[in-house]
Amino acid sequence: MRQPQKSLTDEQQILALCSVLQSLREEDDVDVLISTTISYIQQQFDYSLIWIALYDRLQHTLSGKGGITPDQDTSFLHKRVVLHPGDILEQVVIEQGPLGVVDLRNETRAKTWQEVGKKFNIQGTIFWPIRYKNRFLGLLLLGSERWGYLLTGDSKTRLTIVLGQLAAVLYQKEIDLQQKYTKRPDEPLLKLLEDIRSLNNLDQRLKAAVEATHKFVSPSRTNIYWFDRQGRYFWCRMSDHMINIGRDYGDQQPAAGMTVQELSELYYALSVNEIVWIGDARSSLKGHFTAKLLKRLQVRSLLAAPIIWQKDLLGFLAVEDHQPRIWAEADKSFVQGAAGLISLVAPIDSMESTIKQIQDDTQLTSQVAQAIYHKHEFNETLRSCATKVLARLAATRLVLLQSDVDQNDYYQIIYQSQPHNRRPLTFPFPDLLEVDSSLLKYATTTIEVEKLDEDFRFFNWRSPLVENGVRSLLICNCNQGHRPKVLLLITHETHRTWSNLEKELLWVVSQQIGVIVQQWQLKTDNEQQQKVLYSIQQCLRILEQSEQSQTTQTGDKHLERTVLQQIASVLGCPLVFMLSWSSSQTYAEIIESTDNEFQIPANAKVTIKSEALIQWAISQNGYLSLSVDDLPTETRKWFNFSGIGQILIIALRTAAVYQPTGVVVIGDSMQRQWSQLSLDATQTLIIQLAWSVRQQQITELLESTNQQLQQLNWYKHSRLEEIQRTSALLLGQIHDLGIPSNDLTRTRYQLLLQQLDQNTASITGLLKLEQWQLHKSGETMPISSLLKRSLERVETLFQQHKLWVGVHGLGQSGAEIESVTSSSFLPGIQTSNYPSSMAVTGDIVKIELVLHELLVFACQRSQQGGRIDIWCRRLDEQLLELSITDNGSIEAKLLEELHHNTPKDVLALSLLKQPPGLHLLICQNLMQELGGELYIYQLPDTRVVSRLLLQLAAKNY
Repeated sequence: MRQPQKSLTDEQQILALCSVLQSLREEDDVDVLISTTISYIQQQFDYSLIWIALYDRLQHTLSGKGGITPDQDTSFLHKRVVLHPGDILEQVVIEQGPLGVVDLRNETRAKTWQEVGKKFNIQGTIFWPIRYKNRFLGLLLLGSERWGYLLTGDSKTRLTIVLGQLAAVLYQKEIDLQQKYTKRPDEPLLKLLEDIRSLNNLDQRLKAAVEATHKFVSPSRTNIYWFDRQGRYFWCRMSDHMINIGRDYGDQQPAAGMTVQELSELYYALSVNEIVWIGDARSSLKGHFTAKLLKRLQVRSLLAAPIIWQKDLLGFLAVEDHQPRIWAEADKSFVQGAAGLISLVAPIDSMESTIKQIQDDTQLTSQVAQAIYHKHEFNETLRSCATKVLARLAATRLVLLQSDVDQNDYYQIIYQSQPHNRRPLTFPFPDLLEVDSSLLKYATTTIEVEKLDEDFRFFNWRSPLVENGVRSLLICNCNQGHRPKVLLLITHETHRTWSNLEKELLWVVSQQIGVIVQQWQLKTDNEQQQKVLYSIQQCLRILEQSEQSQTTQTGDKHLERTVLQQIASVLGCPLVFMLSWSSSQTYAEIIESTDNEFQIPANAKVTIKSEALIQWAISQNGYLSLSVDDLPTETRKWFNFSGIGQILIIALRTAAVYQPTGVVVIGDSMQRQWSQLSLDATQTLIIQLAWSVRQQQITELLESTNQQLQQLNWYKHSRLEEIQRTSALLLGQIHDLGIPSNDLTRTRYQLLLQQLDQNTASITGLLKLEQWQLHKSGETMPISSLLKRSLERVETLFQQHKLWVGVHGLGQSGAEIESVTSSSFLPGIQTSNYPSSMAVTGDIVKIELVLHELLVFACQRSQQGGRIDIWCRRLDEQLLELSITDNGSIEAKLLEELHHNTPKDVLALSLLKQPPGLHLLICQNLMQELGGELYIYQLPDTRVVSRLLLQLAAKNY
């Protein structure tokens, strides 16, 4: 239903609206504004209950400002109404929109107004917000005795206009009131600046700042706490209720200090220049620490601003209150400004000492810098620098670390300084974690660790440092922007901090020390390199001399002893010797350096296959470092030297495929550290020695082999000459006897005589053309003839081993010739019956010898009653493939060594140094010289294949 309203003409409504709007614009008194609005609503709208209340944001309440009731009793309309969650009034406040109730008597969400509705029989009710710019200022309640709460569009518009004008005026009144009563910190701060400038000393200036702050903020008390950096605690230097409660003033007792641990979060917030405030149930710090801090200070509200100079926390200005308080922005700004003024004047109090300190720091850095350009002793420079730095920073230890990759990435202490009553650090510093290494690499200033036992930085150093009494430290990367190889550590035995000026000084000193260390390292490396270069030159010179006089030096191992002596010189080791052997030896020969301080027992027998040092060394590609405690009992029987704690062993190996010919053993004390440069130089010398020893052994082997072959060739050639001479003599005698008269005998006689003439002629050609080198001839023969002649020579072997032999692929039609070994076997292969179009070209005699060797080898490895197949196949217009397959057994190592791509160590034991491997290797090499190929391999079904590739004749038979 529609809400009733008084019967007025449109003109009267507009005039009344204009009148009330003008009154609202011109009125300043809030009560008059409220009464004017109520009067207008009463006249224009027919509501029996009207109530207007203003909103208090701080208290979250509605304060009644009046209205009308059916019984004219308006006393309860001026009461304060507290808003509760779920209340219909709070809903209007939060949503800032009109809310209607059809029957106020039944509205349980508004208990107070429900009673009013029942008392005055109020049903339809509208709760209308008074708001401006999304800011809730108050509330209008309109109640009617009729059911419903609708307003017409015209009535709703007029009510909205009137309440909007009222809200605008109330908003402006509130803004004016806030500006009137808002405290402005600028003028008091300017006055404080004038007062501070006119005062003479720091304490008077601190007193002025405390008084001005206390007057402006009006807390329970105002204090200035000063920070003792070495003791890591705060003490109250100035307070509003005492002139001075400092440590060094008259007979007054110093105030109890508050440690950084007690003020942990407050301290860290102030250190990064943040203002800290704790008020009525609100705080800029974490809740659990807020309660702890308030209990420690015995207050309920706190506002603290840091006093900082050059990023160093000098102290803080604190205003404290015994009651919960919401700190205004003006209070925060004033306290922060006052603390800033103190930060500006605080250094003036110690200006003379600061200037003196800067001069001393400049002198210290210049002395360190001069050491870079003058030839001072390294330790003397560091000693002078450490004394001054420790005194300047009031620290306990100075430690200089250098990364040592030769010690499994540990940092080595290259210098340290500490009081006489403190022991030096002896534990190893392990490599830094990746996060710590990255932190130091990109650091541009000194890194400070205030509480080492609680800090997670440099975690893998924490335990040993804490065990040695370190509680705080400064650390610098002496080579900025690079991986931390040289580090400077300053430590203290208590939790403490250092000023930024002190950290900057240490950073400058660390960078200069980094240059000194680098210069010293370059000098050391250069000396070491010169020593290594000299040793290598000496070895090369000895190697050259040994090549020139090899025959005289081989017996006494002059080359090996000289190189071992140079290795001992490079490494500075008391024990260097070599275990040497050849492939045929069982025991290794011990060759000692002439500079050895220890003598190996003369009766020591080192078995090559069972000696641990030898087996461990040859299993490594490089050097192997081990402790004497790792040696087995058998080795300790002959290797037993007091003072030797660790051993380096390196095998004499020229390449991975070649067998080593010796092992160099190097011994030194357990504390000895091997530099990478010296190890690289040692490996270079050993590799060069290995090549020289190998070259000597190969030369000796080849010379011996060549001598034997020359003797054998001379002997066989002489024997052939004698056979040829006697054969020719016998033939002459046969010719002198004449030809027999019998026809059959004559034919037989002439045939045999012709064959003897041919053999003698061939021997004569061999003696003439092939005395010291092979002669290659060019002949052509059908493959069938070649096979027939070759098979005739091994017929006896076929019969002895009862072998089945098959020849395949000779016929043009693809028919195969197969024959069992018997007396009729050879006649079964006839070129006339199976004409072949394939003929080979080359040195037929040598090819026939190779084919004979392959057949003999196949017969020898075949079992009784086995099978041998010979396959002929044309590959193309130029090549013929001849394959011999059998089911015999063959050593896998022999097949591996016969492979063309397998490296062959001439010094190692091999199956190719004696028949049948030697003969097969000769056949392979011979076929390559004749333009063919020979491959011997095994099929997956275990059959052995000897594959010959022969040149086909251009013109076939």
